[in-house]
Amino acid sequence: MQLSIRGLSKRYPNGVQALDDVSLEIGPGMYGLLGPNGAGKSTLMRTLATLQEADRGSVTFGDIDVLREKDRVRALLGYLPQEFGVYPKVTAQEMLDHFARLKGVTDAKQRKATVDALLERTNHAAVWKQRLGGFSGGMRQRFGIAQALIGNPKLIIVDEPTAGLDPEERVRFHNLLADIGQDVIVMLSTHIVGDVADLCPRFAVISKGRVLLTGEPAEATRRVEGRIWRRVVEREELERLQGEMPVISTRLQSGRTVVRAYGNAAPGPGFESVPADLEDVYFSAVAGHLAPAAAVAA
Repeated sequence: MQLSIRGLSKRYPNGVQALDDVSLEIGPGMYGLLGPNGAGKSTLMRTLATLQEADRGSVTFGDIDVLREKDRVRALLGYLPQEFGVYPKVTAQEMLDHFARLKGVTDAKQRKATVDALLERTNHAAVWKQRLGGFSGGMRQRFGIAQALIGNPKLIIVDEPTAGLDPEERVRFHNLLADIGQDVIVMLSTHIVGDVADLCPRFAVISKGRVLLTGEPAEATRRVEGRIWRRVVEREELERLQGEMPVISTRLQSGRTVVRAYGNAAPGPGFESVPADLEDVYFSAVAGHLAPAAAVAA
């Protein structure tokens, strides 16, 4: 099934344009939605999850009108929001059993089999009696995926799932998402470029409610190859350089400030050409150095 988003827009009462004519075509597999905080990612996710209305535009999932046939969408949807709350005194098994009831799994044997399989798949089988209040952040996120998988959904939406996870839990979560995304659409919304680079064969960059770039990570990286320049600078130089040239990112490495800039030629003395990566694509797109995404064909 294909998820087709056409001309989706949303303005909040305070005047913030959260979505501005967003159009995307998304097929089965992992799809990354990459953007800074406040870019409109969560607004788009909540709209697709039928939790809020759009001002205009259309969304279809196969033959389902997502904006009008909410019950049909919810029957095929798994959703892990950015803020996933749990009842701290309830066990993992009890909570999943409750979610399965809400999803319409009424047969007790089928429900137990479903819950046991999900606990095993998300590496919670050994802690099924543990209360959720004692779960670590990574355990809680994996539990969130377990509840999202109830009912064998065809569209799974995960919003900022690895924010705050330690490296080991992040790897576990990546492996889980990669396993899930074999036959269904998994939309991964994040500001962490590495998550998209590791998991998603296709992605989009969104900022200030607009889609800036769509494509494949490897192809997008080739677009900026030969245009990324690096230089170690003194901290007192940084503000001046940012005003003089297209600096796309700065970071500290071993206590030194490293500047990366975008350009067809070296932007100044001391800059060296370096291999591009998806982070360079992302920062270049957000800074406006790359051509905007083409409109989705009608």
